[in-house]
Amino acid sequence: MRQFKTESKKLLDLMINSIYTNKEIFLRELISNASDALDKLSFEAVNNPDVQVDRDALAIDLAFDKDARTITVSDNGIGMTADELDKNLGTIAHSGSQEFKQANAEHQGDDMDIIGQFGVGFYSAFMVADRVRVVSRALGADAANAWESDGVTGYTVGAAEPGERDGADDHGTTITLHLRPSTDDEDTDKFLSEWGLRDLVRRYSNYVRYPVRMMVEKSRQKPKPEDAPEDYEPEYESYQELETLNSMTPIWKKRSSEVEQKDYDEFYTSTFHDWEKPARTISFHAEGALSYDALLFIPSQQPWDLYSKDYEKGLALYSSNVMIQEKCADLLPDYYNFVHGIVDSPDVTLNISRETLQQNSQLRAIARRVEKKVHSELCDMRDNDREAYEKFFKNFGRGLKFGIYSAYGSNAADLGQLLLFWSAREGKQVTFAEYVAGMKEGQDRIYYAAGDSQDRLGKMPVVKNAVDHGFDVLLCTEDVDEFMFQMMRSWHVDSQAGDSEHKGTEARDVEFQNVSDANLDLATEDEKKRAEEAAEGKDALLADLKEALGEKVGEVKVVAGLGEAPAAVASEGPISLEMERVAAQNPGGSEGMPEVRRVLQLNPGHPVFGKLVAAEDAGDKDRLKLLGQVLYDQALLVEGLPIDDPVEFAKNVTSLM
Repeated sequence: MRQFKTESKKLLDLMINSIYTNKEIFLRELISNASDALDKLSFEAVNNPDVQVDRDALAIDLAFDKDARTITVSDNGIGMTADELDKNLGTIAHSGSQEFKQANAEHQGDDMDIIGQFGVGFYSAFMVADRVRVVSRALGADAANAWESDGVTGYTVGAAEPGERDGADDHGTTITLHLRPSTDDEDTDKFLSEWGLRDLVRRYSNYVRYPVRMMVEKSRQKPKPEDAPEDYEPEYESYQELETLNSMTPIWKKRSSEVEQKDYDEFYTSTFHDWEKPARTISFHAEGALSYDALLFIPSQQPWDLYSKDYEKGLALYSSNVMIQEKCADLLPDYYNFVHGIVDSPDVTLNISRETLQQNSQLRAIARRVEKKVHSELCDMRDNDREAYEKFFKNFGRGLKFGIYSAYGSNAADLGQLLLFWSAREGKQVTFAEYVAGMKEGQDRIYYAAGDSQDRLGKMPVVKNAVDHGFDVLLCTEDVDEFMFQMMRSWHVDSQAGDSEHKGTEARDVEFQNVSDANLDLATEDEKKRAEEAAEGKDALLADLKEALGEKVGEVKVVAGLGEAPAAVASEGPISLEMERVAAQNPGGSEGMPEVRRVLQLNPGHPVFGKLVAAEDAGDKDRLKLLGQVLYDQALLVEGLPIDDPVEFAKNVTSLM
């Protein structure tokens, strides 16, 4: 019995119990090692004319024995001598593949893609096995040798037993894992099945460049006997067949010109379990200091759990066709969390377990390129396939808005280009650029109305009045809208933005303004003049109404430009009525939020204003209070806000009738 070198007992225990967080990857590591062995053999055949290799015969074979509780991984690669078994497997963290990779770095990627780096992947087998036997015959060797260990006491190296790779051309390596019994905390039985091994290969090693094969059980119909009776029922028999479990050729390695869209669609639906084709497919390749291939998909529909706390964003991260992370969240910003896809790079620096990355700068570089590609594709969809883009935005637009809000508007310049809002004047979805292009001459604001219903917002007197005055209003119905506008504050208009009427204008920042803002000024000069004349000498009326409403309002005033509405409730300060409504719907949402200062605005051109003046002149304070309360509650209802006492409101309306 030989002892592991370099304090190996402690190191091996650390690797088995601490380095890897997912025990399922043991098969990935063994298959990757086998792939390296096949690559080394191919490389030897290219550089040594005496070595003849049938490349079509190179393969990795899997087998399992449920009764014996064994899993076998076998390859016909370059194999190892007894000394190499001792050196590579007896010394923890010694990587023969890494040595080979460094010695032949100039050939990496040509027809060779060595995966191994740290020399620890093999020992992941001890996460599920209590004994591992390795039989290997080096290319050109006279006999095979065996390495065996329980991963605890040490290991043995010696001649293989008769029948173990004793053919002259039987070079390669066979690894047999004797699995531990299943317990309540650890289920190893799941690996001792055709389905279990097939699933591991599909998830982690589907794109290893060599075929991963296994004898699988199938069923077929027996031939019908010639003397079969009329009521003969077909009989079936089971048989075994060698089947390749992996796809081998990654679709993302191919140029988009080499792949038909139907192939991308099939890959997307089968890989990401969506029954609809993707809305857009993005394939790109980068070469240089950091090389990688990327294949991204923009879904056609929203995942049912997209906005749930359990939803996981991220792209599948591969290195040399081997999956490292199923969902690498660092490759996508939160606002593009709906994107599915794969990034494969041989250059990313992995940690020892190959489950995470060492250098975040590499990941950030890839993530920046991914973000730019997604943004460019969405802009193209917006400009050239508006119907598809509007469907996309209906599914995923909320996340883009929240991305602006959560980043305090720092990314508004890019994400703002992707936003759509319903135009009250145009009756369709418009972008900020399209809104600006249609602005009235002299307009210096982007006006919007926020609430819970597009239909209700369109009927609001203040919105209708704005449209009647030639101003468009964006109707915003998502709870994040108002908060997002507060973070954006303004929209930058380029000097050449807009249609021919606006081209050539200077670049400027156009501020956003809620039409429910008390400082809104859309009235004409004539309307303002009439309002001033009507309000002249009405200070007592306004003071009495303020007293009647108490702390419900901060001010009562006469304003112009309310159209057909007798009155309206507006807000002053940074907190709008819509923000107050949204906050009130969430438990604790109002905590720490400044109090909204409400203003009751009176329309001097409406007949109700005359009723208020008459009640004031008659000294009928009770009627004035009644009229003021009804007007205030009515204005709240128009804004979509709750009233304090619906029963009292109904009584007041009845008394006026």
